[in-house]
Amino acid sequence: MALEYERLADDLRESIRTGEFAAGKQLPTSATLSAKYGVSMPTVRQALDVLRSEGLIDSRQGLGVYVRPPRRKVRRSNTNNHFDKARIHEPEPVRAATGSTERNTGLDVSELEFEAEYTVAQANDDLAESFGVPVGTKLLQRDYRTRSKNEVAPFNLARSYLIYEMAAADPRLLDDGNEPWPGGTQHQFFTIGIELDRVVETVTTRPSTPEEAELLDIASGVPVFLIRKTSIDTTGRVVEVADVTLPGDRTELVYETPLERWTK
Repeated sequence: MALEYERLADDLRESIRTGEFAAGKQLPTSATLSAKYGVSMPTVRQALDVLRSEGLIDSRQGLGVYVRPPRRKVRRSNTNNHFDKARIHEPEPVRAATGSTERNTGLDVSELEFEAEYTVAQANDDLAESFGVPVGTKLLQRDYRTRSKNEVAPFNLARSYLIYEMAAADPRLLDDGNEPWPGGTQHQFFTIGIELDRVVETVTTRPSTPEEAELLDIASGVPVFLIRKTSIDTTGRVVEVADVTLPGDRTELVYETPLERWTK
């Protein structure tokens, strides 16, 4: 049986969905909601916390609680990896016209704002084990942020690591000024003679940290998805390790698994 605050959250959520409480509109005060629904103030606060964690409402200091404008949903699919590999041999204008982010969001490249920052890092215990290299091995750390031009927060926080010596085989891969790279990372690998055999994605979840909440523009503690993406080439060598943090209030993860047919 649903608890009081869950029933209240359900009712308010439906009012937002139907437009009774439109985007940008202020919700009734907690005291008004308490009187209207015959519930305690703590119950109202719990219900509002639920809606806040779902990204539906936002508290404004000294002003009250408002309905948030709808956020751009991201439908991230593991078929992105097939998509990226299939277009490696396409002409640059074709590769530059669209990518996985556009595919996941339904936005055009002209509607996106892209940021990339490259730095030099050293492999810690975790990364050294993942790459199969000694601790302290020189790495190229790449941080990416992509957002809709109509929103303030990026779709995710992405950090990628490459073995520096490997990436240096094409000096263009060391310069973040060449981002966004037409065709993405798989095409970058192509320029140094690397073909991916498989990509392993491990997904976990936890409450967001205060820093993540600020960067992703979500309420503190809202769950985030954490994806550890490991790219392996056709020789069995790990060539990229990436960590992607996605906000749980507007991300949908879709995993498609082709199945072998029965032999008759």
